[in-house]
Amino acid sequence: MRVLSIAGSDSGGGAGIQADIKTITTLQGYAMTAITALTAQNTHGVDSILPVPPEFLRQQIHAVLNDLGTDAFKTGMVGGAAEIRVVAEEIQHYVSRFPDVPVVVDPVMVAKGGAALLAEEVLDTLQNVLLPQATVITPNIPEAICLVKQDITTVNEMRQAARRLYNATGAAVVVKGGHLTDDTLVDVLFDGVNFSEFSDTRINTRHTHGTGCTLASALATRLAQGYSLFDAVHQARAYVRQAIVMAPGLGGGAGPLWHQVAFMR
Repeated sequence: MRVLSIAGSDSGGGAGIQADIKTITTLQGYAMTAITALTAQNTHGVDSILPVPPEFLRQQIHAVLNDLGTDAFKTGMVGGAAEIRVVAEEIQHYVSRFPDVPVVVDPVMVAKGGAALLAEEVLDTLQNVLLPQATVITPNIPEAICLVKQDITTVNEMRQAARRLYNATGAAVVVKGGHLTDDTLVDVLFDGVNFSEFSDTRINTRHTHGTGCTLASALATRLAQGYSLFDAVHQARAYVRQAIVMAPGLGGGAGPLWHQVAFMR
């Protein structure tokens, strides 16, 4: 199945477009890309960001969709308001013709090293223009806090945030609990009707760079392959966990995962 990732490039290879390609390919999908920005980064953080002009971003998306098509979209780091509008317009146009194509939006706002990847002034554009195009949104806790403007320190508050995001966008929501302080980490899925909780023990490691990108790409791939939302989330989480366990130990900061981990359907 074909998956189009619209996201930024990570020169360190652990997150962004590079993580997406590795994830989609490992899970037996066909990865295609539209790059929103170039970054100079490594496991210690992001040194510099060079945005791609909005019209060239549009041309990348056109080139893929007009020839290859896609069975799912995944968006990550999208940049400024103009870029967000381009992405939302192109997704809306394609989904109007192919309404069953799922759209996974990972609202990337802050890199693992703490660098801001989404300017505060474009947050409204993200919320009002792109998120309503989503089938499922995958914020971590800091991102969910930005989106719903409330503190989140418990699983119950994660559930509240997921419901508020669903009410605002109409999209299913996975609030990721990696920033919880407990040894047991919980992700909360709300599909508009039911809540589901997925829990695992924390893995004591610094090698977690790109986990959000990886989860969203794995989720998009499984949805493209016809899995239910619940099963796709379950499979995506299992894949990310295995990739963390098998991390190659590279770099001196937040190291990358091992995306090529053996993981069968």
